[in-house]
Amino acid sequence: MSASSVVAPPHAPPTSTLGLPPRFAVKFKVAASCPTPGVRAFLVHRRLSALGNVFDLRPALEELKAGRIPDGLVSLELETQGGEAAIRGALANVPEVELVALKEVVLEAAPVAPPVQGSSAAPDLPRAVGHEPARTVRVRTELLDYFLDTVGELLLATARIREVSKVIPQNARPLLEESVDRLHGLVKDLHDKVMSARMTPLAVIMDRLPRVARDVARRRDREVDLVITGAEIELDRAIIDELGDPLLHILRNCIDHGIESAEEREQAHKPPRGRVLVNVRRLRDRVVLEIEDDGRGMDAAKLKAVALERGLITQETAERMTDREAFQLACMPGVSTARDVSDISGRGVGMDAVKRTVENLGGTLEIESEKGKGTRFTLRLPLTVAVVNLLLVQVGEEVFGLPIAKVLGATEADESALSRSRQSPMLPWGTGLVPVHSLGELLEVPAPPRIGLRPYVVMEADTGRVALAVDRLLGQEEAVLKALSRPLDMVPGLSGVTILGSGRPVFILDVPRLLAA
Repeated sequence: MSASSVVAPPHAPPTSTLGLPPRFAVKFKVAASCPTPGVRAFLVHRRLSALGNVFDLRPALEELKAGRIPDGLVSLELETQGGEAAIRGALANVPEVELVALKEVVLEAAPVAPPVQGSSAAPDLPRAVGHEPARTVRVRTELLDYFLDTVGELLLATARIREVSKVIPQNARPLLEESVDRLHGLVKDLHDKVMSARMTPLAVIMDRLPRVARDVARRRDREVDLVITGAEIELDRAIIDELGDPLLHILRNCIDHGIESAEEREQAHKPPRGRVLVNVRRLRDRVVLEIEDDGRGMDAAKLKAVALERGLITQETAERMTDREAFQLACMPGVSTARDVSDISGRGVGMDAVKRTVENLGGTLEIESEKGKGTRFTLRLPLTVAVVNLLLVQVGEEVFGLPIAKVLGATEADESALSRSRQSPMLPWGTGLVPVHSLGELLEVPAPPRIGLRPYVVMEADTGRVALAVDRLLGQEEAVLKALSRPLDMVPGLSGVTILGSGRPVFILDVPRLLAA
């Protein structure tokens, strides 16, 4: 039998008459009551930057980060193919931010200069065929890695100089700060260019999937349609290099163990041809990759039984497990409910290795399944493994970094203002309530009890919005993400470490994993 494949082309957005993306003038206002205007304005800036290129930002980015925003007004020009709807969508649901003005900037073509009297046009010369000037060069990935590490060290050195500038005499400080700001801007531009050179379309590995699907379908006597969408989305080359084998293993699993034979599908009143959908989409600073089949699904009870038989879980644990938790047992070594053993979906990479690889990249793997309906594997991955923008918070005597991309805002509230739902505190936020978690308790960091107002950071998590209770907000920091080594990489909720300009190491938190631990 065979597998057919369809790769959906990316949508072709309209372009301007000059061949350039449309440009829009955008002005928004941060409410005067907002306790952290810099965080809120920078969040909007990040959302708009994800849509295209930002020009003429006022106030400047450094002023924005520091919260120095006169009258709370921020203006910029945005070059984007998304149109007004995308811009309004980026600002939607951002508390304490109001869109003041939005209009398209009309770019007129420059007039053609008239010919100068007394000059004659150069005769048309034949162009050499096949001798276009080279516009690209090949660069070894090791060299790009070196560039990235070096630029990261430059960013750290710049932050260190900024800290040192705070102790020099006041009269000499403005000139030094201006020079440091200029240096930081140049190094950041250099970093962005290096990162851009490392970005690679997922098509590099997606193009291998149809052949693998056809091979597995033929060997297992299956009829399968493979549909791929979003292959044009780009990821850091370092992530692409690690993602190939796990993705192929999941695809083989879907066809080998998921899709039924034509006879079984007919008995289950399904179309004779199975279907595997690979869908990729970008969600803010993450890429969500879903591999879904319409096969027989997974049996949570069998997974628990196999794990019990192998002594991997206790009977009490099995009884408390939800189906969603039971599906994660498939990622433990030696756990499988396959009725027959084959060499197709086990070529050196098991689901335990798949999960470990994804988590080492700073991502997560989720498994959803319905018996008789199919299974979905969801991989959430960072765009890159380099520089991150952090909101620094203090808990007790410790300082931690929260990724700005997941921060929705911050506020202060008295404990008496919190609502209670089944004994869990809830923080009023916008028009609703969000559950409150003490960051000190989650991390088991000792901290004295707080009385009166305390800061709360509202963030996005896998289950929705959450509020983290902290002791102090210390401001924003652009940090070079460093990977953790053993045994720290085994600690749930830690995604990396960075070094501040003062020389202090700071752990970067992965809040969804911290809450799930």
